[in-house]
Amino acid sequence: MIVHVPEVLGPADLKHFRAVLDAAEWVDGRVTAGHQSVRVKQNEQLPEDGAQARELGDRVVRALERNPLFITAALPLRVFPPLFNRYSLGMQFGTHVDNSIRQIPGTPHRIRTDVSATLFLSEPDEYDGGELIVEDVYGPHSVKLPAGHMVLYPASSLHRVTEVTRGARVAAFFWVQSMVRDDGQRSLLFDLDLAIQQVRRELSEHAAVVSLTNCYHNLLRRFADM
Repeated sequence: MIVHVPEVLGPADLKHFRAVLDAAEWVDGRVTAGHQSVRVKQNEQLPEDGAQARELGDRVVRALERNPLFITAALPLRVFPPLFNRYSLGMQFGTHVDNSIRQIPGTPHRIRTDVSATLFLSEPDEYDGGELIVEDVYGPHSVKLPAGHMVLYPASSLHRVTEVTRGARVAAFFWVQSMVRDDGQRSLLFDLDLAIQQVRRELSEHAAVVSLTNCYHNLLRRFADM
């Protein structure tokens, strides 16, 4: 399931993010690459243990906590502290898969990466190339969203970032351990929840709203892995 989550960050947040990131010192992005992806990764990254990454990451997490579509789609149990990367001219990230388990820096805690997230911080007209390509059973999907918008996709997916041929692509990226680890089950719950919301808007007093909500929570109870 690939989900577009619009307007995670508003104009004021984006202005602050860009000011911080434009003044930041970037390092080789391979510092967080796994054994396989290190061979195909060409980008820059904000040092994850720096004050800038922590401050901006906290802002992203607070925005996610207020975003009902993110919660509906990801059913988050734990969120990996967001990281920040930049692809300048000639940089790209070849086809790879994300690590299944990641340790949260500075802690003994690990999370299972069920859902991958990319939050775009550059406008599409600021750079050429830099599309996120996510592969699933229906083929490759190209993603290039406005600044402040986010895409969620299964962390088990093969994906890549195409070469940037003009400008720079800046984004936040992170992973989510979901209460429901299976993508097919999450997709079923997501579709059901959206349908319930539509019925509630159009037929708020209908008894079906309660029945469907009961069905949703009973399925979540059955699928949840906590």
